[in-house]
Amino acid sequence: MKQKKILLLGGSQQQIPSIKKAKELGFYTVTCDYLPENPGHKFADEYYNVSTTDKEAVLSLAKKLQIDGIVAYASDPAAPTAAYVAEKMGLPGNPYESVKILTEKDLFRDFLHNHGLNCPKAHGYTSCEEAAKDIEQFQFPVMVKPVDSSGSKGVVKIYSSSELKNAVEEALSYSRCGRFIVEEFIKKKGYQISGDGFSVDGKLVFTSYGNELYSGRNGTREYVALGEFWPSLLDPEIKEKVDSELQKLIKALHMKTSAYNIEAIVDENDTVYILELGPRNGGSYIPQLIKYATGVDLVDYTIRAAMGEDCSSLKMVPTVGCWSNYMLLSTENGIFENIWFDKKFKEKNLLNVYCTSTPGDVVHAYQNTTHSLGTMIFKADTIEEMQEITNNIQNYYRVIVKK
Repeated sequence: MKQKKILLLGGSQQQIPSIKKAKELGFYTVTCDYLPENPGHKFADEYYNVSTTDKEAVLSLAKKLQIDGIVAYASDPAAPTAAYVAEKMGLPGNPYESVKILTEKDLFRDFLHNHGLNCPKAHGYTSCEEAAKDIEQFQFPVMVKPVDSSGSKGVVKIYSSSELKNAVEEALSYSRCGRFIVEEFIKKKGYQISGDGFSVDGKLVFTSYGNELYSGRNGTREYVALGEFWPSLLDPEIKEKVDSELQKLIKALHMKTSAYNIEAIVDENDTVYILELGPRNGGSYIPQLIKYATGVDLVDYTIRAAMGEDCSSLKMVPTVGCWSNYMLLSTENGIFENIWFDKKFKEKNLLNVYCTSTPGDVVHAYQNTTHSLGTMIFKADTIEEMQEITNNIQNYYRVIVKK
């Protein structure tokens, strides 16, 4: 019998788990992107130098290879390409137009608004002049964001119209399509919700949420993501509200069998806002953290879904224990030397270190995830211990740089 072939878009370090899983499941694995030196490619059977955002080029490659499935694991920019190719070739996947909506913030906010789902006041623009005409209609503070970036890149919170120009310039510098949104700031209650989910035939069957950790130290903005910790501190009834909002959205978008990366906020009135429903697994090793927390292997289900295999065994599973994924970051510019870990923390808590830098590399003081040096995963015995570690992380690890 012919070995089934899967095309995996991207070969970065954090995409290695998907490549290894596809091999483990017995599929012939092909990777592509425009970075032949990416470490994931050496785990694949074949590699092609084709950009993951070039839909037509990837479609041409997929047809030539006669693939049976395609995956954009942990990659927002590649998700529309995977959906496009799957749709054109009649392979398992989500509707291309729906994936496009989910990966462009202005389209997504419009969709939420038009379908009666909770949404902050928001509007998309292509120039500062356009936004300046409308800006006084918004209630400050507002967030200015590129429509197509992730990881806090190009996101700026402003308190007056005089700050708009600089914010727009920064947002546009991170936008591939040259668009940004302005949206009113939502004052959240408790931690922001972050995690992954999975639907089977359009039904949300699994979600696992953590508590988003943000910066504000060392001159970074207070909304720059640092990581998450599990278990979620949400009340059970609020978790049900979040799941319900997600199910409405998944149904409205005609999504099928798919992994999602989820960002949501609960405001002071317990209103749930879905900020992001990324049509792909989470980055920063969220699926690996969820496996520690629940025993559920979302990477396995993602590969199986792409190959049209049965995913009906997936069910909701509670979190056991306390777990965190946390950015490896430098607080200063310099030359990377190594990472120092507190001895007790390293022995008792630390589980995995995924570092993308090697000694001698130039590193930058952390301002957004562009400056991340990777991710570590660690555990704690109690929520109190987890909060003590994450609130005082500088006592447990430091990136050592030479100036």
